[in-house]
Amino acid sequence: MRKSFGGLSNKIDRTFFTSCHGVNGENHRATGKGEQQPPAPTACTRPTRPSIWDMASLKQLVDYCDKRTRRVAFKDFPGSHNGLQVANDGRVTKIGAAVDAGRIPFEQAVESGVDFLIVHHGIFWGGVQPVTGPVYERYAALIRGNCAVYSSHLPLDAHEEIGNNVLLARQLGLKARRPFLFQEGEPIGWIAANKLKRSQLCARLEELYPRVVTINCGPAVPKQVGFCSGSGNSAVPQLIAAGVDTLITGELREEWFNYAQENHLNLICCGHYATEMHGVKALAAELAKKFRLPWEFIETDNPL
Repeated sequence: MRKSFGGLSNKIDRTFFTSCHGVNGENHRATGKGEQQPPAPTACTRPTRPSIWDMASLKQLVDYCDKRTRRVAFKDFPGSHNGLQVANDGRVTKIGAAVDAGRIPFEQAVESGVDFLIVHHGIFWGGVQPVTGPVYERYAALIRGNCAVYSSHLPLDAHEEIGNNVLLARQLGLKARRPFLFQEGEPIGWIAANKLKRSQLCARLEELYPRVVTINCGPAVPKQVGFCSGSGNSAVPQLIAAGVDTLITGELREEWFNYAQENHLNLICCGHYATEMHGVKALAAELAKKFRLPWEFIETDNPL
C-alpha cells in the first residue's frame, strides 16, 4: 500500500511518544519551595540563547548513551563502530536523531541547530575511505556546524525498553516478552503473544507506514509475532524454531516468498528506514528529558 511519506514520523510518534514523553516531547519536573527552574524544553524547538539551563557537556551525553545502550558489552557487526564517531567543541545545546549518517541529514541537523546527533547507521560502514569528494563533504558539514555524531546500531534494535523491536510491538498494542535472533549471545529480535486478526495487524501497520508489503501464508489469527526492524533476512530461518508464525520487519529478499508458502508463515515488511526510526527517537527523547535540552528528529523521507 502506497501513501505519501510526508508526516510519517509524526504518525509514528503519536502512538507511543506522547504517553512516554508528553505532547511534542514536553518534559516536566517538580520544583522545590523557592527553587526556580527553567521552562521545560519541547521537541523541535531551539533556545535563542544558550544558558546554564539549556547546555550540557558532550562527555555527559556520551557517557549516558554508552551506559544506556550497553555499548562496551554489546558485540555488533564490523563497521558499526558504535559510540561517539565525531566530536564537537564539547558543549551540547540541542539533540538530534536520524536513521542514517550522511551529508544531507548532517546539513539538515546543523541547519536546525543540532550539535549532538544520534544515528542508527553510522559513518564507517564503508570501511577506510579517502576523505575526498562526498566523504569530505560529509565531515565538513559536521565540523563547520560543530555537530557531534553518536552511532548505535544493534544495541538500539535489541534494547528491551527503547529498542526498535520492542517499540514496534508497542505500536500494535502488543507486549514483547520473549527474545530471539541472537547475535554473539545478545538477542536482537523480540516476540509478542497476539490475539488480533492478521487483517487487524495489517490495517494498523498501513495506518502507520506508507508502504506495507504482506505475504499472507500463515494463520489468519497469528499466535506469536516476531519483530525484527530493518533487514529481516537473518530472522526468517529462525522463526519456526522460535515458535513464531508471523514476522514484522523492514525488508526481505525475494527468496523468502516460497519459504513462507512452504512453512505457513506471515511475513510483513514495513520498510527498512521506517522501522528503524524508533530507537534513535527514544534515546534522544530520554536524553532531552534528563539533560533538559530540546531535541528534533531529522527526517529524510527515505522510501526504502
